[in-house]
Parts: sequence; C-alpha cells; structure tokens
Amino acid sequence: MSTALTTVVQDRIARITLNRPAVRNAFNDEVIAELKAAFETVGVRDDVRAVVLAAVGPAFCAGADLNWMRRMADYTREENVADAGQLAAMLQAIYTCPKPTIAAVQGDVFAGGMGLVAACDMAVSVDSATYCLSEVKLGLIPATISPYVIRAMGARAAHRYFLTAERFSAAEAHRIGFVHELVNSPDALATKVDELAQALASASPAAVRACKKLVQDVAERDIDATLIASTVNGIADIRASDEGREGVMSFLQKRKPSWLV
Repeated sequence: MSTALTTVVQDRIARITLNRPAVRNAFNDEVIAELKAAFETVGVRDDVRAVVLAAVGPAFCAGADLNWMRRMADYTREENVADAGQLAAMLQAIYTCPKPTIAAVQGDVFAGGMGLVAACDMAVSVDSATYCLSEVKLGLIPATISPYVIRAMGARAAHRYFLTAERFSAAEAHRIGFVHELVNSPDALATKVDELAQALASASPAAVRACKKLVQDVAERDIDATLIASTVNGIADIRASDEGREGVMSFLQKRKPSWLV
C-alpha cells in the first residue's frame, strides 16, 4: 500500500495530503498517477463538497523527484511525450474536479509544485513559503504546468518568473494573485482553510459546481486537448534537446551546466 499520499473524508471535506517529507513531497510517475486517481475518486463522491490539497513537512512540493529525473534523462522523445502526458492528465484532473479545490500551502513550492497550486480553485499560504519556477536553470521550460500557472499569476508576472527562475516570497505570490490569502502560522493555515472549506460545503452543491464551470468556460482560452498536446510536445522537445539533457545532468551531478562554464 502506498504512503505517498493519504485521502481522508470527514464532514463533507476530502483532504488529500502529500506525504513524502523526506524528498520535500517531490513527485514521480507513481505519485502523479495516485494524485490523478485521488481527485477523480473524490470528485464523484456524493458525500464530498470540497477538496483540500495539503502536504506534510517543510515543503509543499519541490517538483520532480530526483530519481524520476535521472530516469527521464535517458528517455527518448516518445517516452518524454508519454511521461509529460501523465503529468498533464493529473493537472487536468485537479483543475476539472467537479468539487471546488483548495491548496493549503504550508511550505516551499517549486517547479511542478507550482502547477499543483495553480490547478486548484483557491490557495492559502503561510507567509514563510518560498515560490520558484526553476525550470530554465535546468535548460527546461514549465510547459505542462503553464496553462494553469499563467491563469493563476497572469501573463505579466509569468514573463518575469518563467524567464528569471528567481525565488519569490509568499507576499509576492499574494500580490500577483497566485495565492488568495496569507497566514502567519500552521494553525492559522488550518483555520483559514477550514473556514473556506466550510463555506463551500454549506453552499448549494449544484450551484458551486456550476459556478466553477462558469469561470472555466468564461476565462480566457480553454485548456483543451490542443493546448495540452502543445505543452506536452513542448516539454518533450526541450527535455530531449542538448541543453535540456545537459541542464538536467548538471543538476543531478551537482555541477555547473555547460552554458555557465
């Protein structure tokens, strides 16, 4: 039985919790599959009115697991397409979950973890968390998560943080709209998330479901099969490129990439 994440339903609230603190809740192909299945399962449960995505440990999610990255370094382009397609399917399962979703961010959020937060309907963060879209430092791009992250932070902020890969504070994440509210402690995080979840649970289930779909239908471009395929091909192309392979290998080998030598 996997211990990578837990799912608990109580008082009409489903809580899906990442439980890999030793690796900063980084995900691999197995965790991706489990997250997708968890959101699909709670999304159709009649006793669930809202879903909270949380994590344990010092980080919410550090992105890709190092062992998974080592395997990816040797993938063919076709294998990269299939691999990225699984991540895209998981993010879409979160984004299109029929129940409203809340990201409870208790620690740092890096790379693919940004996609998890962005795919949720709302996000509450402790003010000590740090955020980063680090992909370009590895010769990669945040392609698969981009439809969700750009919607969450806006194109203007994405131009900066996609390109610089700089770390930014929870206060900045709040300023640009990536997170909805900041709190100053884990206890305050639990209180605020519970407050939002209870508000969702007490509203009309049909109206909440319709409102969620309304926002997705009206706001900007549909995250459809064409867009998803474009992002999957984008990350597969750059992973298989010379600089993409060099960036990942230099990171795994703890050395500077060739473009910095």
